[in-house]
Amino acid sequence: MRAAVLHETGQEKLEVLDDIETAGFGPGKVKIRVRATGLCHSDLSAMNGVLPQPAPFIPGHEGAGEIIDIGDGVTGLSEGDRVLLCWLPACSVCPACKRGQTQLCLAGFMNAGTPNFKRPGGDVFGFAGTGTFAEEVVVDAGCAVPIPDDVPFDIAALIGCGVTTGLGAAINTADVAAGSSVAVIGCGGVGISAIQGARLKGAAQIVAVDPVASRRESALKFGATEAVSPDELADAKQRITAGEGFDYVFEVVGKSATARTAYETTRRGGTMCVVGAGAMDDQLQFNMFELFFDEKRILPSMYGGGDVLTSYERAIALWRAGRIDLEGLITHRVRLAEVNEALDQMRTGVSLRTCIEI
Repeated sequence: MRAAVLHETGQEKLEVLDDIETAGFGPGKVKIRVRATGLCHSDLSAMNGVLPQPAPFIPGHEGAGEIIDIGDGVTGLSEGDRVLLCWLPACSVCPACKRGQTQLCLAGFMNAGTPNFKRPGGDVFGFAGTGTFAEEVVVDAGCAVPIPDDVPFDIAALIGCGVTTGLGAAINTADVAAGSSVAVIGCGGVGISAIQGARLKGAAQIVAVDPVASRRESALKFGATEAVSPDELADAKQRITAGEGFDYVFEVVGKSATARTAYETTRRGGTMCVVGAGAMDDQLQFNMFELFFDEKRILPSMYGGGDVLTSYERAIALWRAGRIDLEGLITHRVRLAEVNEALDQMRTGVSLRTCIEI
């Protein structure tokens, strides 16, 4: 089968090969025919080494498709079921799951170190234990979440990561208050979803911050009341909040510099929500006096900060009701053979989400 492979961490281009086979199928596993996958910035971060991932690997973790085979012991799923892929399934038995913090379950991360593909040259890993830039993938049964027949594969794929992450940051983690002021730094697919979440929660002012003009224009269509470049953020803070700072600031870039800006843009007693996934060696500094004196809440948000299965159902319900726009997030479409075009679109910022049709 065909798949897009990164041979070594740090390479900028993927090679589409046709000698890939799935591996690891057996009890508790399912094989999925991938129909659509989104390109998430986390895929780029894994490719350049910001996020740890053994190589060679097949990127992609935001996908949807159909089950084509089921291993022994799998219940609740059948061949032909339409599913989205959950890259962070809950095991239900670890301490985090028992506390109700299923988004902190580490079971899914263990899958990243087990190859689920192979080729004549050896084993190939799937990013985050999935690897949706492939025609087929073998995953734990818990990674396959059934979707209703009226949800297209491309929409389901987005719900599998970016939409759930952004909406959840605003709704679950920050719990944005009605009438509040919000700034979102970084307006790709996840940032736009955070904007939609803040709008749903009733925020009065939502300022989108991004260096790319087309993304700022898009943010206004999704619910931002104003869109500014990073250089204009300080002026927006002064105009909108009289210099006090925003009630909520979402950092959706994953860099210490933008996180520091987010902190400084948050009012005293306000909430800074860290959504972007950054590098382990990128240090963010605070002094002990400001932490004490400002009393700002610093809330990291992992995968939307809540039970992902509930979050999936909520996103589908909101989409059906016309309360959120998911079709509009897909600004570009390519075939698997054109995957490197999708990477360029993400790197230059011209896309919110590129859908790769497998």
